[in-house]
Amino acid sequence: MSQNNLYKGFEVELFTGSLNSHIGVSADIEKNFSNFVKEPDSRNVEYITTPEKDYKFLYEKLITPRKNLRRWLENKGLTIIPSSTLCFKHDTKFQRSDIENVYHQFIQENYGISIATSSVHINIGIDDLDKLFAAIRLIRSEAALYLAISASSPFLNNKITENHSQRWIQFPKTPRRVPFFISHNSYIDWIEENIANKNMQNIRHFWSSIRPNGPQRPLILDRLELRICDYVHDINLLLAITAMLELRILQLFENIDTLDPLIASIFSIDELAAICDQNEINAAKNSLNSELIHWQDGKKVICREWIRNLLSNLLSTAEKYNMKNLLNPIYSVLEEGNQSMKWINQHEKGLSIEQIMKISIDDMIMNEVDSV
Repeated sequence: MSQNNLYKGFEVELFTGSLNSHIGVSADIEKNFSNFVKEPDSRNVEYITTPEKDYKFLYEKLITPRKNLRRWLENKGLTIIPSSTLCFKHDTKFQRSDIENVYHQFIQENYGISIATSSVHINIGIDDLDKLFAAIRLIRSEAALYLAISASSPFLNNKITENHSQRWIQFPKTPRRVPFFISHNSYIDWIEENIANKNMQNIRHFWSSIRPNGPQRPLILDRLELRICDYVHDINLLLAITAMLELRILQLFENIDTLDPLIASIFSIDELAAICDQNEINAAKNSLNSELIHWQDGKKVICREWIRNLLSNLLSTAEKYNMKNLLNPIYSVLEEGNQSMKWINQHEKGLSIEQIMKISIDDMIMNEVDSV
């Protein structure tokens, strides 16, 4: 690890419930835990980690709130459900966590239960605005890869879907079309225009695979927020995904002319936006097996091979920053399949969704015990 590493923080959404149903207790969780907050649907809850550079500290920041929550839930006969969608048979009525919240009311009326998903948002600190928007352009161009590694939502309402990330298929991306931002000013103008014409209700109502973030959006920005990943219960894998993201950004900073899509792609920025949106849908459907279009040259490539090639390309940067070993869990995913693929395989062998979730919940608990 180096002082040149970037700060990293996480927003982790979780589903709570029993071993066969989703049960919303987010209001009680928020009252009992200062680092947890309600999501619009009460079956969801979120915790946020403070930024750190060192991955050892990140591990503790990610595992400790989950362990504390689990102990509290166990006293109520409840648990954490690792799926990124409402996988058990459930009431399709929206379950408001905060009746007084006007924004939550807007979400319920306009999107309903489609927003009831769980995910991990990865924030990477970048305080140079030119570098920040270059990183947003590159990582948006490759966002489908991160979704494919993390996919964990093949089930919905006690049925198997046709998608590896049902979450990303159903989640209402807003606004529907997001351009490639060529500068901070272009982003400010676009945000102000979309709030003015009611495409967005407020600055928070920007739901895309990636976005700039900071203490006073859209004017003061200091980080990139990757929002596309499904919930990842294996924290070593989540840190591997984060390391791949950080290394790609560090590599970009050393090679702007060859890695910024604004310069290095054969496509216009409008074409790039359309390609990336389609790649995300393809990855949501078939994850590692999906056929994607490469942002640089337009060649078709299987997602698994793109990831493998990217890891090879990142090797020297990983060695430079002493981060090579952090990436090992991604190689395991490439060989063994992601969480959705494993669950689909178990389902094809005859296991019920309840049985599959029970196995994964036990795995989560074992990981938490091993972390002591």
